[in-house]
Amino acid sequence: MKDPDCAVIIPARYASTRFPGKPLALLAGKPMIRHVCEKAAASKAGIVAVATDDRRIADAVESFGGTAVMTSPSHPSGTDRIAEALGKLGGNFDLVINVQGDEPLIPTSVIDELIDVMRADPALPMATVAVPGNRATMTENNVKVVFGADGNALYFSRSMIPFLRSGGTECGVWLHWGIYAYRRSALEKFVSLPPGKLENAEKLEQLRALENGISIRVVTSNLQSIGVDTPEDLAAAEKRLAENDRTN
Repeated sequence: MKDPDCAVIIPARYASTRFPGKPLALLAGKPMIRHVCEKAAASKAGIVAVATDDRRIADAVESFGGTAVMTSPSHPSGTDRIAEALGKLGGNFDLVINVQGDEPLIPTSVIDELIDVMRADPALPMATVAVPGNRATMTENNVKVVFGADGNALYFSRSMIPFLRSGGTECGVWLHWGIYAYRRSALEKFVSLPPGKLENAEKLEQLRALENGISIRVVTSNLQSIGVDTPEDLAAAEKRLAENDRTN
């Protein structure tokens, strides 16, 4: 059943240092942004919209029947872009899911789980997802998260956390998956705040929430996706799609 008061908003920029124009890169014959939209449209969310600052992306989304919202090119983060798009969409959406435009293989079930977690506890301001990571292969490009016994995030970092000291006990590492759920009030508070010291140091916008007392519930999952940051990632996603087609 659809949740009419929940919106999935997908921030998508054309400019990318490592992969310019990646939302429009073809994956299995379709623009990558279309794959993301289709995954989100299959979820419980009442509406799916792409928030972009580039007319080429908006035209592509509208060509396959999707909803695109033009936003300012000067936003410092995807969350700020989402907030503008939410205002332009209108409606009484009290729950917003941020699905990255470079996650064409995002499992729809992960989106639905975030919606369920937020609906089950109306006091939660934000939630996100983490999957098991490999300490031996993770780099600074992989964002790690540690969370407390209550399931709320303690910290996100590009550094290895928790650090395993000689003689210490391995407790595993968790890879942060950049999908977020926001209560509308938390989203509005977030974008009203200036970037903080931790956010500026790590270049991780979610630290703005933690620095200002906005808790983030971490939902753990064993599902996987492939975030596309480079043409090599796109090739890996293409391979994964082909493998899925052969096994289905």
